[in-house]
Amino acid sequence: MAQKTMAVLGTGVIGNGWIARFLASGHKVNAFDPAPGAKEKTEKMIDEIWTTLEEFGISDEAAKENLSFYDTLEEAVKEADLIQENVPEQEALKKKVLAQVDAAAKPTAIIASSTSGYMPSVLQEDCARHPERVIVAHPFNPVYLIPLVEIAGGKQTERSYMEKAEKMYESMNMKPLVMKGEIDGHIGDRLMEAIWREGLHIVNDGVATTEEVDKAIVYGPGLRWALMGPFLTLHLAGGKDGMKHMLEQFGPALKLPWTRLVAPELTEELSEKVISGTAAQSGDVPIEDLEHRRDRFLIKLMGLLEEEGFWPAERLLSYDRK
Repeated sequence: MAQKTMAVLGTGVIGNGWIARFLASGHKVNAFDPAPGAKEKTEKMIDEIWTTLEEFGISDEAAKENLSFYDTLEEAVKEADLIQENVPEQEALKKKVLAQVDAAAKPTAIIASSTSGYMPSVLQEDCARHPERVIVAHPFNPVYLIPLVEIAGGKQTERSYMEKAEKMYESMNMKPLVMKGEIDGHIGDRLMEAIWREGLHIVNDGVATTEEVDKAIVYGPGLRWALMGPFLTLHLAGGKDGMKHMLEQFGPALKLPWTRLVAPELTEELSEKVISGTAAQSGDVPIEDLEHRRDRFLIKLMGLLEEEGFWPAERLLSYDRK
């Protein structure tokens, strides 16, 4: 894809991740964040991960110099082809910012929210000019490495903008998942939230520590999920008859009260268990070092996924059993 101009509004963890992804793909990036020191923090973060981006693979046109910060939202978005909103997860604030973007952006620009929870129909309500180009494009941290982006349209969204966005994200080595509808929390976050709530119950009840919960995922189902996800994993659990046998044998267990999807009350005691538990797990290792370790692992893991060529489904037919 030819070089585009991307606007990023809000330069926290997710916003900076988008900036890194856009720069690595060879695009110009216009950033806006009114927080003091935002520009310096972003530039420091980009400097720190640039070697990681180069290892992962960057465009020939990629350059840190393609990043510009602006003093106003209007200046940042007026020439942008794609505007990625990443302001704090507050409905009123997001709607206000998106309405400002809609008023200032050129008519052909895509307006995408990184919201982890709100539906696009809600977010586009105050966009008076062109609500049809407002979508949700929800990424996963770290955005500069994790390829999934969930795309959803609202009641006023035109399909053409979702298709255009899908092609743009695909051109930046992402894996767009275009949702057939809209739902609070989208897909990935709802699944993660279910595990998170069960984990909190397990820790709260004293059944296991945070480290033991993490080990249960890392050395168990997490290994299989990284390749196949939950449904195909269970398809294999059914033996030769696949999911049919799996449902016949284990379906009745779904009625057993194993899970509690309503989260426990986040009391001071539970908060302390979770905070002290994760602090003990990480020890004296700085967060930055943990992030670098995570990034190295993700690059290797995605290399394995690419090597296996397990998706899309047609590739299963030619899977090499060696």
